[in-house]
Amino acid sequence: MRRATVLGVVLVGGTLLGAGAFVLSPPAGGVETALTTTTSTPMRTETTVPPPVPTTAVETTTTTDPPRAVVIHAVGDVNFDTAYIPNLATFGYEYAFAGLDGLFQRDDLTIINLECSPSLLGTPLDKEFTFRCDPASLPVARAAGVDVANLANNHGQDYGTEAMLDGWENVNRSGIRAVGVGRNLSIATRPAVFDVGPWRIAVLGMGGVTPSSSWLATEDRPGMASGDDIDQMVAAVRAARQVADFVAVSIHWMWELETEPRPDDRERAEAMVAAGADMIFGHHPHRLGALEFIEGKPVFWTLGNFIWPRLSDPGATTAVARVIIHPDGTLEACMIPAFIETSGQPVLQAPAPCGAP
Repeated sequence: MRRATVLGVVLVGGTLLGAGAFVLSPPAGGVETALTTTTSTPMRTETTVPPPVPTTAVETTTTTDPPRAVVIHAVGDVNFDTAYIPNLATFGYEYAFAGLDGLFQRDDLTIINLECSPSLLGTPLDKEFTFRCDPASLPVARAAGVDVANLANNHGQDYGTEAMLDGWENVNRSGIRAVGVGRNLSIATRPAVFDVGPWRIAVLGMGGVTPSSSWLATEDRPGMASGDDIDQMVAAVRAARQVADFVAVSIHWMWELETEPRPDDRERAEAMVAAGADMIFGHHPHRLGALEFIEGKPVFWTLGNFIWPRLSDPGATTAVARVIIHPDGTLEACMIPAFIETSGQPVLQAPAPCGAP
């Protein structure tokens, strides 16, 4: 099935490259490009035209691929900090994906929540847990099939703003699209956009678990997109909907160790769905919650841990969220059960209960 054509903007070495840097087809709304052609008049020459050669009619048949379903996967908390997960230092980052049987390489789009600062810059903040992941982990994740990483969470700025911005660039350089943070609010709320089959899909990142309000982006301050400010969230979803057929939201929210949404969580989910969100992938509680449909749109309240230490059976119980976009645009969703059998290695426990294996 692989893979999507990447659209949008990428910041490389501090330089913003316009939409279309990796585009095989123009984004919605079109991009005007000036084309200059040069013509010349050839010298007149006399030619002898041979008599026509008799031809035999050949029957030709033109075939087109039938419409197919598009498969999207998303997971909860992913951490490549080798100090927190020593198995990754011992066995390599590939160890983290060894129990998935290439699942993310066979789908069309894979979204993770990256729960560590992917940078070697900065110094740790004064907080209970600070996570840093070596940027060398990112190409391994990309090779395993990861397409999008949400950085809007309560560990994305564990090593300060400089490391957050450097991490944003490192993620994009690896070929994974970073969402949820940026140099200002406009970038933090900007979606990653992909052309997948006949559809254009936008992916947003948001974080509702903020150690400090200073972590939130403004128009003149770096930071992350809020997962609490409903007006801001709705505006981001509406803007993404204007450029895409489907909008996916990866959001860090809810309360730690809780699996049921509180009224304010439900309010935010309902507001995003009303604004045009087609699927919501939640994380942060470190526990696996339920899949629910709001106005026909799948909401995975909390996907739990994924690439994480094996600390307890409840914390090791996890799943891969799957959303299928059928050729007629209808959605199907389910969770593929998985279990963190050893620290840092989730293992699929059963075939997918919906769609292709």
